[in-house]
Amino acid sequence: MSTDLKEKAIAFYKTAYLGNPKKAVELYVGEEYIQHNPDVENGTEGFIAYFERMQTEYPDKSIEFVRAITEGNLVALHTHQTWPGKDQYVTMDFFRFDQNGKIVEHWDAIQQIPKTSKNPNTMY
Repeated sequence: MSTDLKEKAIAFYKTAYLGNPKKAVELYVGEEYIQHNPDVENGTEGFIAYFERMQTEYPDKSIEFVRAITEGNLVALHTHQTWPGKDQYVTMDFFRFDQNGKIVEHWDAIQQIPKTSKNPNTMY
């Protein structure tokens, strides 16, 4: 079950991020969608509008899924995003699934990767 949830979370995020949030919602979201990102409205309509705008404004963005961790009905994704101008971001997204294996809640944290670091470690 946990591998299945990881695969669903990645497919959901990738489908929305690469420009088809309506399909992502149709395939992977449950009866409700609780959003905790303050830049995105609650519910599926806000989610779709946000990702449609991102696709229009930043069509050349890319994403790499570095880690996926499952605990019970929660999946955490650790990603590396590259945006136009070579801006790079680390994101950590958390998804809660309902009993039917559908996403019903989302939290995230985003941090831009700095040009310099006080240590030799990457952010991954």
